Amino acid sequence: MRHSAAHVMAAAVCRLYEEVQLDIGPPTIEGFYYDFDLPDRLTPEDFTAIEKEMARIIDENHPFECLEMSREEARKFITGMNQKYKLERLDDIPEGESITFYKCGEFVDLCRGPHIESTGGVKSFKLLSVAGSYYRGRETNPMLQRLYGTAFESGKQLRAYLKQIEEAKKRDHRKLGKELDLFSIQEEAGPGLIHWHPRGARIRSIIEDFWRDRHFEAGYELLYSPHIGKAGLWETSGHLDFYRESMYSPMDVDGTKYFAKPMNCPFHIKIYQAQKRSYRDLPLRWAELGTVYRYEKGGVLHGLFRVRGFTQDDAHIFCTPDQVGGEIRDVIKFANGIWKTFGFTDISAYLATRPDKAVGDESRWRQATEALEEALQSESIPYEIDTGGGAFYGPKIDLKVKDVIGREWQMSTVQFDFNLPERFDLTYTGEDGRSHQPYMIHRALLGSMERFFGILTEHYAGAFPLWLSPEQARVIPLTEREISYARTVADELRSAHMRVSLDERSEKVGAKIRNAQLSKIPYMLIVGPRESTDKTVAVRSRVQGDIGAMPISELVEKLHTEIISRSHPSVETEGSAHETAMSKS
Repeated sequence: MRHSAAHVMAAAVCRLYEEVQLDIGPPTIEGFYYDFDLPDRLTPEDFTAIEKEMARIIDENHPFECLEMSREEARKFITGMNQKYKLERLDDIPEGESITFYKCGEFVDLCRGPHIESTGGVKSFKLLSVAGSYYRGRETNPMLQRLYGTAFESGKQLRAYLKQIEEAKKRDHRKLGKELDLFSIQEEAGPGLIHWHPRGARIRSIIEDFWRDRHFEAGYELLYSPHIGKAGLWETSGHLDFYRESMYSPMDVDGTKYFAKPMNCPFHIKIYQAQKRSYRDLPLRWAELGTVYRYEKGGVLHGLFRVRGFTQDDAHIFCTPDQVGGEIRDVIKFANGIWKTFGFTDISAYLATRPDKAVGDESRWRQATEALEEALQSESIPYEIDTGGGAFYGPKIDLKVKDVIGREWQMSTVQFDFNLPERFDLTYTGEDGRSHQPYMIHRALLGSMERFFGILTEHYAGAFPLWLSPEQARVIPLTEREISYARTVADELRSAHMRVSLDERSEKVGAKIRNAQLSKIPYMLIVGPRESTDKTVAVRSRVQGDIGAMPISELVEKLHTEIISRSHPSVETEGSAHETAMSKS
């Protein structure tokens, strides 16, 4: 239906505007878009007229008719339509493949389909935005206008989706990153490169410390690898053959070409090869927070979600065939626990199986795929089979999590690799005294620190739970007379390993509380004459509002208990408490 809605939208644009050049109009996961070359610049103010014309075309209920042509007929037909981009797209269709057009009313488009029966089948729809998009994604090509829309089976579904979009705008990590002083991207230093500010760096440090502790507990060892490597390394790994467009230009070091690393795998393999390995050494579980560099086109860079330099929470497991099942089960269990700790409980998976063209013995593929599926079943994680969707070098699991407003994010990956062990001739000595090739498993839990931090920021709307908050409490004296006691309170909390600040500004207490609320600080500790005399603090929670006065020792115990539990209050509770606090202050 969404594919058909893209055609309806294009038909409406062609009715309303002259000299329209058409490119492509595919469906997306949650909607559709179409790329146009127009003499007029589209703006959101134009959407109403386009939507009205779309509604007219839907009411006219034109059937979607498939027209099949030979290549010569298609070329002549497109030339008559004066559609230059479509002529180039025609050349992309391989020889021998059928060439089809779809017609609805007077609108005809080069398209492989499929479509619904008629335009009347397009249900509740809405145009969302317009953006520039280079033809074929190349910056040297003309800039087209990409018009986005969405369509659902019912108005209720559409309204729910539009509400989700509005909520997502409020939670945009780029906006919150600026408001909460978490990170920035400096164009002068380079687009797609992240500058972590003290508050954001503090949260990242907490996440990394948690990540390291959990890995040590799970039997992993940590590695550190170089940021650059010789060209020969990337030739052996195959990256220069298959991944060259995403790698940065080589640098010359003593007459030898070096490349910034796009992945950590080859370095981990070289560490494996640093000595002979026996079956007694396996499994080896090696993890690294490794920073990598990949070229992304300027048009697709997007805050923390699409960057050019990022830190992967990468790991590789080298094991024997009989260890595979247990290792995969442990990885899935490990990932499940990590995600739930960060507040993501809705987890699902895709299991991608062997494609037609693949390396590695079929029996190994079968064993690896079965191990992946059994691991998902053992953890009761719902999953779908993506038949033939695996990489040529091995099957994989992609874990997906839903955030608090229902958006799905592809995160953890568990990927078998039968290619690199062969390319690097990895071996271990088995019980039989012979050389065997180990199984190699790539594994990323959070994906990258940058993208994960962006998702986490939007999930919590910047109101991080206590254990993650860069500033856990702020001490607020009522007047200058309480500043001395307020300093004592702050010092005692710091000595108890709390992240605390002190607001000594000569502002009204209401303004100080409002500032702390806007900074999304979990606890505000108000000290006035009574608290100074009683040696207590009046506690205001970001979540619960006013809690009341308590001794410092009792407060420390309360905060420690909440930190250790790593609880994550619901967004609804956060929002209502915030409104209550604002009205009171």
